Amino acid sequence: MTDTDHKTHYDLFINGKWTKASTTTFTEIKSPANGNVLAQVANGAKNDVERAVAAANAAFPAWSRKTAEARADALYAFKALIERDAERLARIISSEMGKPLKEAKVEVGFASGLLRFAAENTRRLEGDIVPGSRPGEKILLEKIPHGVIGGISAWNFPLALFIRKVAPALAAGNTIVIKPHELAPLAALEATRLAEEAGIPAGVLNVVTGDGKDVGTPLVENPDIKLITMTGSTATGKKIMAAAANTLKEVRLELGGKAPFIVMEDADLEKAAEAAVLARFTNAGQVCTSNERTYVHAAIYDKFSALVRKKIDALKVGNPLDPSTDMGPKVSLQELEKVHAMVEKAVSQGAKLETGGHRLKGNEYNNGFFYAPTLLTNVRENMDIVKDEVFGPVMLLTKVADYDDALRQANDCRYGLSAYVFTNDLKRIMRISSDLNFGEVYVNREGGEAPQGFHHGYKDSGLGGEDGKYGLEAYVQTKTIYLNA
Repeated sequence: MTDTDHKTHYDLFINGKWTKASTTTFTEIKSPANGNVLAQVANGAKNDVERAVAAANAAFPAWSRKTAEARADALYAFKALIERDAERLARIISSEMGKPLKEAKVEVGFASGLLRFAAENTRRLEGDIVPGSRPGEKILLEKIPHGVIGGISAWNFPLALFIRKVAPALAAGNTIVIKPHELAPLAALEATRLAEEAGIPAGVLNVVTGDGKDVGTPLVENPDIKLITMTGSTATGKKIMAAAANTLKEVRLELGGKAPFIVMEDADLEKAAEAAVLARFTNAGQVCTSNERTYVHAAIYDKFSALVRKKIDALKVGNPLDPSTDMGPKVSLQELEKVHAMVEKAVSQGAKLETGGHRLKGNEYNNGFFYAPTLLTNVRENMDIVKDEVFGPVMLLTKVADYDDALRQANDCRYGLSAYVFTNDLKRIMRISSDLNFGEVYVNREGGEAPQGFHHGYKDSGLGGEDGKYGLEAYVQTKTIYLNA
């Protein structure tokens, strides 16, 4: 038995039924912590995507005509089952992608919060009535669903990112075909079982597993898909946007990040150091909002460096299912080797390796993809590692002369997702909106979005955004009706 409990082979979920894929191949899902096979997952293909889209199209009229309360009730039932099975889902997340169990539990809680927000707001997708240009005329601006949504979710939050797309799509009256990431699809598949148990009608939620070439591309190119929502890398996002152009569908992309973490001389250093380490090493740094560049005022640089070094050295790296583990493995060998190459390049360019910088081996590490928590100091703005997303457990410390220097270096980046600022100077804080070019900023706290917020980035970090009322509005379009008697 594995942590998936039900069975070790998963088919596709199309039109309310678990359905054999048109191919006979499957992907083995292995634990990145020990290499154990957790499950076998069917590999879908283009005709499976077409079947799923056809089912979603057929289900759309009835689902979209349900009352907002009826859709909310279905989402509340789904939420209750997620909460009922929270412990099991957390163990699946930890097993399939290596996230520590305590972090996986937080992810399940966030997924539940996303469902709650979507359910609470089905009745808040409001239009307008404005005066017409003719006597007695009313102009109605009505919010209506798009139709069939295509979703593509990432591996680093396998449950939350799945729910982040499903919940608002269904709340707004759309149906959806979604592809979980092939590295970690199990939590999404188990959540699909719960959606089925919750009574979500056949065809409203369809899940097709497989890789980007065989499933993702046909999903993006399908003319019956009205909107594509994707979380993943910037390179993949740009390909999706290009592929979607042929059918002129809307695209929402949540892509990479290179978050700056600014610490000024008046900051609470203990609080800032704790937050900097959390924002960098949570989920082994595999978070788009991770602290990727730490800018520290020269006056407190040495003290801050010592503080974070102490905290990094205290991190317990190991079995993600152990409740005491602080950091698990990287999700794959390819990801580990990418991070290590970036660290070696940075050292060759003049960065100083303070701790870490190698793959962990011996005992429990031998069969997993564990990388030592790493601290690089003497990092300068012209280094490659400052420009490219690391997406791993590597903290970079750069000394800055003042706040203006920190802002300049922070903004000198092709990404614009998240940023962090630690200062108690209100004048500095008031400059954040105009002077820091990022979609979301955390002031005097670690990261972590809220379901009622708006998670979005600028530049190469994506288009559109997710969560909150602004994220929900992406799942509707406006119809204008000139109403005359």
